[in-house]
Amino acid sequence: MGFLSTFLYSQLFVTPPYPVKSFAGQTVIVTGSNTGLGLEAARHFVRLDAEKVIIAVRNVSAGQRAKQSIEESTGRENVCEVWELDLASYASVQAFAKRASTELSRIDVLLENAGLATEQFKFAENQERTITVNVISTFLLGLLLLPKMEETADKDKNPTKKPRWTIVCSGAHALTNFPEYKEGNTFANLSNKEKSDMTVRYPTSKLLEVLIVRELAPKITNSKIILNMTDPGLCHSELAREAGFSLWLMKLLLGRKTEVGSRCLVASAVVGDESHGAYISNGEVSNQHLSAFVISDGGRKAQENVWSELKEVLENIVPGVTAWT
Repeated sequence: MGFLSTFLYSQLFVTPPYPVKSFAGQTVIVTGSNTGLGLEAARHFVRLDAEKVIIAVRNVSAGQRAKQSIEESTGRENVCEVWELDLASYASVQAFAKRASTELSRIDVLLENAGLATEQFKFAENQERTITVNVISTFLLGLLLLPKMEETADKDKNPTKKPRWTIVCSGAHALTNFPEYKEGNTFANLSNKEKSDMTVRYPTSKLLEVLIVRELAPKITNSKIILNMTDPGLCHSELAREAGFSLWLMKLLLGRKTEVGSRCLVASAVVGDESHGAYISNGEVSNQHLSAFVISDGGRKAQENVWSELKEVLENIVPGVTAWT
């Protein structure tokens, strides 16, 4: 099936299963968890007996309200902690990673849900804001926390309980032809306002996530953690608040309930080794949902080039952060 038919079938006829697997003893970080999918995923983790859930948010007061909502609905107090994290700021990302690496005894799940969908061109850290938030800071945070996750794996030495690093992606990655990478210097092209088509910027950022995960995962060769990506489908959330009328209308007509979509996020934290570097749709490993471009020779070349360019960007932010790759 093509992208449209696969998308419509999933939205209309597939309901991801309700999460039941325990997270007892585990520490979970969920970014962008004061609202929407992140909030509902955090609620599931608390309900499923996680020992600690970090609500990582830009707006701390909104995070506190989310914490209160979770405590009231689950009856579990003193599980959630609200930590500030602004993915539009590399300094904030580094401060969060340093705090997590020093204050947390373990990290079992890093669920990177926070993202931005906007048609407004703005800069953050000398890059177009969507790329800064959805791509550069997302991978910077994961790489900075990778040593702590590997340390957690060494403590347990349990091959069935590996820490999971999950990035929330989207089937929208199939909706862009991604011309920027063909000219070389991809990130500079994406930050050129005159060349930027912001109507496909969100899909482009999600395509970048997919390409980078596919290139990065094989380089994590010690088998201590699982890196995967999960597509929750089109869901009711605040993601489209800056994205224009068309996405709002699609959500109105086809969007899943927020809690239903969040089940896909939780599922990505329990799937096994087969999910390493893989695309998860409807809570199951489903590489057949990748776009034709991603699995083509051009896509494989693009992922090599994009990762090489991102490495340079990341090294300019934190020297040595990609040295192991």
